[in-house]
Amino acid sequence: MRSLRKGTSTRTRGLARRAVPALLSATTLVIGGVIAATPSSAAPAPSAPHASATVSAAHAQVPTRRLCAHPSKPGYMACNAVARTDVKQHLSLGPHAAPSGYGPSDLRSAYNLPSGGSGQTVAIVDANDDPNAEKDLATYRSQYGLPACTTANGCFKKVDQNGGTTYPTPDSGWAGEISLDVDMVSAACPSCHILLVEANSASMDDLGTAVNRAVSMGAKFVSNSYGGSEDSTDTTSDAQYFNHPGVAITVSSGDSGYGVEYPAASQYVTAVGGTSLQQDSSARGWSETVWGSSAGGEGAGSGCSQYDAKPAWQQDTGCGNRTVADVASVADPATGLAVYDSYQATGWNVYGGTSASSPFIAGVYALAGTPGAGDTPASYPYSHTGALNDVTDGANGSCSPSYLCTAGTGYDGPTGLGTPNGATAFAP
Repeated sequence: MRSLRKGTSTRTRGLARRAVPALLSATTLVIGGVIAATPSSAAPAPSAPHASATVSAAHAQVPTRRLCAHPSKPGYMACNAVARTDVKQHLSLGPHAAPSGYGPSDLRSAYNLPSGGSGQTVAIVDANDDPNAEKDLATYRSQYGLPACTTANGCFKKVDQNGGTTYPTPDSGWAGEISLDVDMVSAACPSCHILLVEANSASMDDLGTAVNRAVSMGAKFVSNSYGGSEDSTDTTSDAQYFNHPGVAITVSSGDSGYGVEYPAASQYVTAVGGTSLQQDSSARGWSETVWGSSAGGEGAGSGCSQYDAKPAWQQDTGCGNRTVADVASVADPATGLAVYDSYQATGWNVYGGTSASSPFIAGVYALAGTPGAGDTPASYPYSHTGALNDVTDGANGSCSPSYLCTAGTGYDGPTGLGTPNGATAFAP
């Protein structure tokens, strides 16, 4: 059991997480993302055509708010999702309008994703209940022309942490997190099934129990978009909740810049960092930098774990323990994602945070196929580094050695080995 249940922990998770910037000039608002929905030439819209063209400032700061409050008790977690507060929300859109933010076709283009995933189940683990999860997912998928994913057709299933339907208390912040998670799985792997497991609370014990439940229900891909500060009981939680050979478990690296969170630090998971994503004139058609700034503050988490041992496949020499992260994808709210959330907010929003990158990468793992039965799939990208986009620019703070917080050729802390270029890097 986690320390809360043993009554021995003195931790207050996430106290060091910093507030996000809230000031922005009118000019930067336009650079950071279009404020209202814009016309689209097709219905349903494949994506917001403005999204790629208007986010040219890699490190534009935009006003945001965290969806989940900082934990107030030891042993509790916070979700790693942030919402743009300068983007007009829309409960519904006209027939020739598209949401602000990147949509599925943008992401599939940026990361060169193949089709596939049919029959695979990606599990989402979150705390509390989102009563609107299924109907909001239906709105997102309909908007972008994705196949329906419902309880009736067997694609979507929601359970409590015991596998039943006694759902926990609804929470507006975690409901927004759930919307982000299921939408990002849908964007990466439209043919995947989605299993939403709702933990009774945001304690590590309840969330870990939900992870175990997802695995027991057959999910081979499990996303966790939450974290808190490390402590000496983390290795116990590793053994109880995250050591599942043959299951790809992804965890967001955090949204407060340089610094390590748990469970991203677990040696059994794929720690997922974050980038700023822009369309450009390169052969790829897109470019990425670290989400964050050298001054620190908001940005993808990274660093050297205090407690977790280094897995055998990690070869960086500036950290004797587990280094965070392993891989990355878009997380910067300034280059954020279109998400539909009618419980936490009024419909269409632009969300970001490494809560976006974790479920997206879980979906990419599903595209790559079922992991080997005895494998720890976190090792796969280290065997396929040539199938990743190396992110070489940007930083999420100041540190020594510098690669733990600054991008460069090869491995670095904020983006790990890089971002998906197809699904090959996530295959056995």
